Amino acid sequence: MSIEVNNESAVEVDEAALQRLAAYALDTMHVSTEAELAILLVDEAAMEQLHVQWMDEPGPTDVLSFPMDELRPGTEEEPTPAGLLGDVVLCPQVAGAQAEAAGHGLMDELKLLMAHGILHLLGFDHAEPEEEREMFAIQRDILIGFAVAERRR
Repeated sequence: MSIEVNNESAVEVDEAALQRLAAYALDTMHVSTEAELAILLVDEAAMEQLHVQWMDEPGPTDVLSFPMDELRPGTEEEPTPAGLLGDVVLCPQVAGAQAEAAGHGLMDELKLLMAHGILHLLGFDHAEPEEEREMFAIQRDILIGFAVAERRR
């Protein structure tokens, strides 16, 4: 599995942990080991530009997902085919403010946003209440499973 992390923000983060989480999430969703994912961390100005350009929304946001080959979750018997999953763009500055408001650390917030972004790449959404329940339940399961796996490392 090819997972590239590029930190263009001025914030130091544990890039290896984000890479491990992404690999864990993709494995959990039975995505091909031949799939490719890019993770980009940007500052608020770059995120605001992307947010305006692609979502027509003002100001910076915490995470944006840009799917490429529109891959969907696979099964153990039939994993998702190889392809370009897409890009997850994170803004550590926005995530840091959210983490502080939520009472947890920056990396916890970035992990949550990373899982969220990957699920968007795989076609999940949260526009409707039922979609939100499903997506957030999977997101929670990924984060809990990853935390357990990390403790075993």
